[in-house]
Amino acid sequence: MTEAQTPSRATRPGRAEEFDAVIVGGSLAGSAAAIALGRAGARVALVEQRPDPQAYKQVCSHFIQASAVPALERLGLLQPMLDAGAVRSSFRIWTRWGWIVPPPDARRAGINLRRSLLDPLLRDTALATPGVESLLGHTAVDLVGGAGERVRGVVVRDRGGAERELRARLTVGADGRGSRVARLAGVATRTTPHGRFAYGTYFEGGAPDHAPDASLWMCDPQWAAGFPTDSGLTFYAAMPTKERLPEFRRDPLAALVKLLADLPDPPPIHEARAVDTVKGKIEMPNVEHEPIAPGLALVGDAALATDPLWGIGCGWALQSAEWLADAVGAPLAAGPGADDALDGGLARYRRRWRRGMIGHARVIEDFSPGRRLNPGERFVFSAAVHDGKLAATMDAFGSRSISPGRALARALPRAAAVHARQARKAVAA
Repeated sequence: MTEAQTPSRATRPGRAEEFDAVIVGGSLAGSAAAIALGRAGARVALVEQRPDPQAYKQVCSHFIQASAVPALERLGLLQPMLDAGAVRSSFRIWTRWGWIVPPPDARRAGINLRRSLLDPLLRDTALATPGVESLLGHTAVDLVGGAGERVRGVVVRDRGGAERELRARLTVGADGRGSRVARLAGVATRTTPHGRFAYGTYFEGGAPDHAPDASLWMCDPQWAAGFPTDSGLTFYAAMPTKERLPEFRRDPLAALVKLLADLPDPPPIHEARAVDTVKGKIEMPNVEHEPIAPGLALVGDAALATDPLWGIGCGWALQSAEWLADAVGAPLAAGPGADDALDGGLARYRRRWRRGMIGHARVIEDFSPGRRLNPGERFVFSAAVHDGKLAATMDAFGSRSISPGRALARALPRAAAVHARQARKAVAA
């Protein structure tokens, strides 16, 4: 921290408040972790810098991958989301060879609900969980310990400048892509470049064909998508490469509508009406942090923030929170004096986190600079438009339900067989 950022320890109270876990960040990952740890019997402080319990993330496509739906079911949130109007959907992908559409019986359904509805629902559930204490309107400004020592909690500051020391056996950073907790803890960081930018907003009417399924256009290297969601709305987004940035900066709505209207087999965007301002994000490098340190765990984007083109942020936030709670819930509930057991739980969380995420992250990093499809991808994509089983494998991989290695082992021989079959048809014709 710079001198200007370093909090004045003289203003801190002499007696610290004690918790089993302090979670910094009350969005999806933090709220999900608070619910799970509170239900496991831990006393949890949920720290969120925004004072409004109805606050929500503004720039997000809201799509939650099918792989994260079981985590929502465990939290008891799937039915409340459906009651709030959430839409279950798979996705279909346009390529220059045609549409890749998995067979109905093989589709893995994700879920769509606007963040303006989802975030308050999740946070309200967390704050109603026995054992969870709310600290809305508080910002974490320092760690107790850390940077080579065991983390023993955080120092938080309210909006009036008063500080409190929250001591805990476990500190959880759930504070997003630019995680201050990760920075204060000095964990190892890996950053790789991203060559696209993102703009999007909600439209009324003009849903893509085959709604409620989402439609993705991979125009190599440009990308666009439409995600039908609650209240009859569709979130349309574009992630072009950066040479198209000037036109979006001049008039974001006009540029977004033009890009969508110019797509092959386009959505009926001219029949739609934007119901919110177009929001964008220019710089989105892939940022990976070491997810644990003594007394510390990172979840959600604080641990891994990747290219949002693949729509995995919301799902991985929920899944990483679930993996953490499964690994450390019992040691935390056992009470003080079980640091060895807690460290073992953190090690289990790290193994589960790496197994679930790192393979996918490396594939995403490779594509994120804005490159065109490589020969292997063209080989598989061009075959998948002709074969339901191959399309189903792509659906399983795209929904993060199977690993990249497993997807590759299935896709390559299947694609070879499909191309051979197509070649025989061509010869016969």
